[in-house]
Amino acid sequence: MDVKNTLSRRSFVGGVAAALGYLGLDPASSLARAQAGGGRASLDEYDALAKLANNENNWGPPQSVMDAMNGAWKYANRYGYPDGNIVQAIADHHGVSRDHILLGAGSGEILNVVGTTYLQGGKKVVGVEPSYGSVYSHASRLNAEAVLLPLDADFRQNIPRMIEATKRNYREVGFVYLCNPNNPTGLIVTKAEVDQLLDGIPEDIPVLIDEAYHHYVEDGRYAESIPHVKAGRKVIVARTFSKISALAAMRLGYAVAPPSMIEEMRTYSMGSINALVKWGGAAALRDTAAQTKVREMTRDLRTKYSRELEAYGYEVIPSQTNFFMVAIHRQIQPVIGEFRKHGVLVGRPFPPMLEHMRVSIGTPDEMERFMTAFKQVFPPRTTTVAQG
Repeated sequence: MDVKNTLSRRSFVGGVAAALGYLGLDPASSLARAQAGGGRASLDEYDALAKLANNENNWGPPQSVMDAMNGAWKYANRYGYPDGNIVQAIADHHGVSRDHILLGAGSGEILNVVGTTYLQGGKKVVGVEPSYGSVYSHASRLNAEAVLLPLDADFRQNIPRMIEATKRNYREVGFVYLCNPNNPTGLIVTKAEVDQLLDGIPEDIPVLIDEAYHHYVEDGRYAESIPHVKAGRKVIVARTFSKISALAAMRLGYAVAPPSMIEEMRTYSMGSINALVKWGGAAALRDTAAQTKVREMTRDLRTKYSRELEAYGYEVIPSQTNFFMVAIHRQIQPVIGEFRKHGVLVGRPFPPMLEHMRVSIGTPDEMERFMTAFKQVFPPRTTTVAQG
């Protein structure tokens, strides 16, 4: 089995310059200055870009969420403030008690808290590559290691190999990481496969299931993993308001886990969520109509442009998220810069899939700009060449 026990490629690179580099931007450019808080001209340039790089909800928060956040400004000067009863709202949403919930500044903080809690003493995380690399970067900062398994030829996560790797490293494994659907491929792990994983590994090993994109899934073989938490399994489900609710910049996420695990993790939680987003999050849970609208618009645009790319001769990995990956048959890094020249931001490299490009679903105008740029950057490919 091809198992890697190294994080050399995934060592953490901090700072605004590195983040902009991932987007294919020159940190010295006016856009970089804009994203770092620069002047009006730079902000205008930033606003004009088709931002398809970070799997955001480009339609923005629904009016119900904006109204709730605006109504919370009156608490901006308070320490002990009404918070929209956000923890209870989340607990009720999932049919669990409050002690099953831990808030975080985005699900990113939740993933870090899980790492800090369960990777102490040189423990290992078992996962696949490529996936959401923040988990592995954080492990590296903790001087922990990752057992990274390659995706299958069809880009799916191989559950039997994850089970085998976990059992083989049993005493050294801090937790198993499963991004479902996976980022960057957009593919699901089925309910049967999640059950297979949980039943196949030692029951005392925690499993972190990152469900950042679960709202977009339409495949009937998929199931959310909250029932495993209710059954008392050592499962942590990470959720975020950054995607379907369009609150990425506001930073709100949470974990659902057995109360004993929540208490273990709470020690490492900052508790730094602001009043506005707590009210916004509670409103977002209630506004299911807005979620349905975003899901349907995303699905329709994802289908439309996936088909256009395939008709143009470029294979698209079938996605169950608000992004897709297209095989470009070229190295991705210089292509990012070419799209930037056309005013379009696309996803960063995801080793080892360096001839694939991740594209977030934007508004209809942004997607049309993307397709226009794609045809200027890439020539058409014949069906024979594409399939070959």
